[in-house]
Amino acid sequence: MTAAAAAPTPLHFALPAPDIAAWRAGNTGTEGVWQFESGRPGRHVMISALVHGNELCGAWALKGLLESGVRPQAGTLTLAFCNLAAFDRFDAANHDASRFVDQDMNRQWSDDRIDAGDTQERRRAAALRPFVQQADWLLDLHSMHEPCAPLSLTGMPPRNRALARTLGAPAHVVIDAGHKDGTRMRDYGRFGLPDGAAGGEAGDACSLLIECGFHGDPASRGVAQDQCARFLVAAGTLDAAEAERLLPGWRLPDAPEQWALEVTGPVVAQSEHFRFTEPFTGLEVIARAGTAIGWNAASAAEAQSGGGEPVTTPYDDCVLVMPSTRQARAGVTVVRFARRSPL
Repeated sequence: MTAAAAAPTPLHFALPAPDIAAWRAGNTGTEGVWQFESGRPGRHVMISALVHGNELCGAWALKGLLESGVRPQAGTLTLAFCNLAAFDRFDAANHDASRFVDQDMNRQWSDDRIDAGDTQERRRAAALRPFVQQADWLLDLHSMHEPCAPLSLTGMPPRNRALARTLGAPAHVVIDAGHKDGTRMRDYGRFGLPDGAAGGEAGDACSLLIECGFHGDPASRGVAQDQCARFLVAAGTLDAAEAERLLPGWRLPDAPEQWALEVTGPVVAQSEHFRFTEPFTGLEVIARAGTAIGWNAASAAEAQSGGGEPVTTPYDDCVLVMPSTRQARAGVTVVRFARRSPL
């Protein structure tokens, strides 16, 4: 690789955007949100998609659930197409541009930011907030800038880790403390409380964020469908027989083994000129501490001269989580370091 910062390679979108016009209105009075009640005791579960407008796999999965006529056998089911304004701008030739309209919706999930109501994403989060507050279990479907194996992101509560283990897939489960730029939907309200929080507020609240693969990979749609089928059965929303009847072929094979990836810290770019030593795709295990995996250049001139602060692994058997320079600029996380152990 040359010393100069390399531009991200254009990635082909083989997964088309779904036509969700028939499901746009919802049935709750909030655009894009559907809710079905069983009339029987049970969890209130929510599956959300399109928190970012360029993440198509979840929209395909929600469309499939609605077309299949899924109804909860117990409890309540909410399905939400979230950032419709960003999705309306989707362009496969420039997919990064439709990630959001004003700001990343998945960094706005604190009441002070939502209440400000000063951006498209914060106003939409305000409309979605009551549904997130009602939910006992949340499955938030996402996809990634770069090709990578699917990931489940649990946050810190052990109850989420236990749910990921119950689902049995995907193989890699990322245990992370959240995002430095703001709260994710996965961590909003009682979802972000530690197990056994005072007063029992955390209760049974479980939430998972699933990164299903690259945005444009058709396999990401299969992963999203698989996770929906597993989640609905684990939650008690459907029994296994009903899930198979309504969603034939959705469930993929279990992961042969699941790995916990405990994130120890991010690498934050000083500029858009951050560069890796190799074209990492994620989940590489770097055997030796002190191995250089990139250079953090503060300017184009520094990058062109081969300079920049070396970025090295902090411990042996260090796992690289979601490396990407596609969004690189000052203050943006370009990779996370993690320790690996059996889940």
